[in-house]
Amino acid sequence: MNLIKYLFVFTLILLATACKKDKKLTGESTDELANGILVLNEGLFQLNNASLSWISNLNGSVDNDFFTKKTGRLLGDTGNDLKKYGGKIYIVVNVSSTIEVLNAKTGESIKHISMHNGTVGKQPRTIAFHQGQAYVSCFDGYVDVLDTTSLEISQRIKVGSNPDQMAVAGNQLFVSNTGGLNSPVMDSTVSIIDLNTKTELQKIVVGLNPGSIQVAENGFVYVIARGNYGNVPSRMRRISTVSLQVDKQYNIQASSITKYGGKLLLSTFNYGTNSQGVALFDPALDSVTNQNFIDIHQVQTLYNVQYDANQNLIYVLDAKGYTNTGYVYIYAATGALLNSYHVGLNPNSILIL
Repeated sequence: MNLIKYLFVFTLILLATACKKDKKLTGESTDELANGILVLNEGLFQLNNASLSWISNLNGSVDNDFFTKKTGRLLGDTGNDLKKYGGKIYIVVNVSSTIEVLNAKTGESIKHISMHNGTVGKQPRTIAFHQGQAYVSCFDGYVDVLDTTSLEISQRIKVGSNPDQMAVAGNQLFVSNTGGLNSPVMDSTVSIIDLNTKTELQKIVVGLNPGSIQVAENGFVYVIARGNYGNVPSRMRRISTVSLQVDKQYNIQASSITKYGGKLLLSTFNYGTNSQGVALFDPALDSVTNQNFIDIHQVQTLYNVQYDANQNLIYVLDAKGYTNTGYVYIYAATGALLNSYHVGLNPNSILIL
């Protein structure tokens, strides 16, 4: 090959290589958290083994060590809640008293927030969002206000004993005060916080050990008073957002409530008998319309149920006896089982990304 021809071919190779590089930079996605499911695995109490699993919808692969690979450290002790707001993912880690904030596209760590009052852990439980603010229930009797831009705690709001689950209805935050650490003398109230003034308006009595709480499309707030897991059974209550009082009590035993379009899924797990089920409740009809909405015979330990309205799919999380690694089961809206994934220890919540 003469020199001119050599230079011509070499130039073509360089141009082709440059075009390929440009195409890669502009055409390929660098988002690692896309088209998949992020799973928070709670781990076991005081064993520092909470984890994140990433399930890829592209190839069905499962990475049960996602957080550690991304950050080079452990997630902590007892992962309790997982939510996305804006471009950030928030992970509430209860016993470690931390909140991990991740980039919602890449999974990279943005901030590790210590939730301590001096040297004492606040034991954060769940997180809710409203107009750029995050509200974190803490087992020390407060709801902390976290600015989602600065990621700094700006205020603490005193509520009841061991607050846990929360629901936003309009400009009000409804907080279940469990009193779980004071068993058998547990709390029985829901605190109502005015989100404009960030103060507690009042407490209302809903029944022993309130937990799961949701706002339905009819505007009412539904809460499960879980009882004492013995001679006081769990019962569902309805709270009016107008009168701010319990306006109805149901003879319905349930463990948790999940929004399902305009309806509610009521999950039940009986710790005494290990019986479990998922019922369908219609707020418009004010009754359970299907006592066994999903066939969960393959589920050993029903730990949570979530619904994705975008894909119209139901996700059932199985703790497998609490000491074995768990599963995520995916169901069609009809209740038919579609798929399952083997994840980490005690999976309790998911994000669809």
